Amino acid sequence: MLLRRLFTFALLVIIALNLTWLVAAALGAGEWSVGKALFLAAFIGTVPWTALCATNALLGFLILMFSRDPARYVFGVEDRLPFPGPVPRTAIAVTVRNEDMAIVLPPLRRLLDRLDRSGHGDAFALFVLSDTQDPSLAATEEAAVTAFRDADRDPARIHYRRRAQNTGFKAGNVMDFLDHHADGFELFLALDADSDMSADAVLRMVRAMAADERLAIVQHLIVGRPASSAFPRLFQFGMRAGMRTWATGQGWWQGDDGPYWGHNALIRIAPFREVCKLPRLPDGSEILSHDQVEAALLAGAGWRVRVLPDEAGSAEANPPALPEFLRRDARWLAGNLQYRHLLVLPGFKPMGRWQLVQAILLFAGAPLYTLMLVLAAMMAALGEHVPAGAAFWAILAWLLALYAPKLLGYAEVLLKPAERYRYGDGRRFALGAALECGFTLLLDAVSNVSKTLAIIRLSLGMKEAWTPQNRVDRGVGWGEAAHMLWPHTLFGMLCFIGFALGGVVSVLWALPLAGGLLLSIPLCVLTADPELGDWLREREIAAIPEEL
Repeated sequence: MLLRRLFTFALLVIIALNLTWLVAAALGAGEWSVGKALFLAAFIGTVPWTALCATNALLGFLILMFSRDPARYVFGVEDRLPFPGPVPRTAIAVTVRNEDMAIVLPPLRRLLDRLDRSGHGDAFALFVLSDTQDPSLAATEEAAVTAFRDADRDPARIHYRRRAQNTGFKAGNVMDFLDHHADGFELFLALDADSDMSADAVLRMVRAMAADERLAIVQHLIVGRPASSAFPRLFQFGMRAGMRTWATGQGWWQGDDGPYWGHNALIRIAPFREVCKLPRLPDGSEILSHDQVEAALLAGAGWRVRVLPDEAGSAEANPPALPEFLRRDARWLAGNLQYRHLLVLPGFKPMGRWQLVQAILLFAGAPLYTLMLVLAAMMAALGEHVPAGAAFWAILAWLLALYAPKLLGYAEVLLKPAERYRYGDGRRFALGAALECGFTLLLDAVSNVSKTLAIIRLSLGMKEAWTPQNRVDRGVGWGEAAHMLWPHTLFGMLCFIGFALGGVVSVLWALPLAGGLLLSIPLCVLTADPELGDWLREREIAAIPEEL
């Protein structure tokens, strides 16, 4: 594994240096200025994440193309042998907070029924772990679980527990369950309210746990559920392609020090309960994003954390519209940036600390991207010369590296006849990929400004509200979109004034990368419009295999 990691970091450094050289060469073709120097410095700050994207993507693509069984090759644990004895007692733990139980419970019914049909259902019990604080919502929630329990073939295996105080948020909810309600269970399956897993996927993870007694977490790859609304449909189409290559490449070199994403994962109770009681932050506040910390603590204690990079049987719902997506990103950002306080704490291996750094990098580059946009507009307005040819190759290389996971994921499907067949046909798949790439360019411009605003709020001491999540498709009105996105639109207009002062060519260069800011309000409304969702679905554009 050491050689794999050395090779990976060498490749990452080579990609980072080449990207930096291309940008520096483009900027240095004319006279250097303060603006150009600041632009290069900001770009260098974003390079580690961009190079990591390209590195994981290249490794994952090669494995997916040339390995007979990529998921099994990367996972590296025997997961298909019959159970050597009784199936380990496993608790299915579902965390909920102000959720619509009509959405939460049906996937759980399917999972329990399929486990029963497999002949292993008696080894599993379901625990609905509620952090709902509103008494009326809690009563509705409990009534729904009671009806669910009464309809089950074995009502005694269905449990409902609600905490009076949601201390420690989701991590505290899970640990309270393990401390007080998990006696007699060896494993627990961590599910979110929108998780949907198959019995085959769950049993595969249980077999892996039975085969390796030092394995503490098996994190299954997660894909999006079939979606009718345009926003989640396009988002998850690209995310699926990107996560497949990313997780495969990352799993190859991270091995037993892999990540945990908080759900759709199987966990060994004893070490988790012993090791993963989270510390408080230096200011006394709770850790919000618990999962990566828990994985790093387990690996630091000598336990194995591995990712199973297989798409089959593990899904979640994605945000139904842009407002929900931006709010979710703001919550994740607040949690991931807390990790900077934990990097010096004892108990982590070097790879564990890298996992925390990697989670920080996911969001920390947003202000730098925003600064680069401002500097580019200023340089255009001041007439600072950057040769078009050099700029083209620098921008192209940057985009190819940044979006390499999904681009190579798309290439894998197009190069494999069996995969093309799963997606309908190559022409329709390529059309969906092209549409998704355009959507992503627009979305990322908006997302980076939103993340920058969120970081500014955090720096001013303002906390992100962890409000209940809407998981239901809905339309977004022009008033709601304008209320949320007017800062993005205004910022985009100011930047494009600078580009316009530089001439038409500058505007054309900026449109693909920053045009999403000008279009943020119509983008929000249009991608939530049911008619667009229906139009895409009827034509099977950006359709995933489960839909077809």
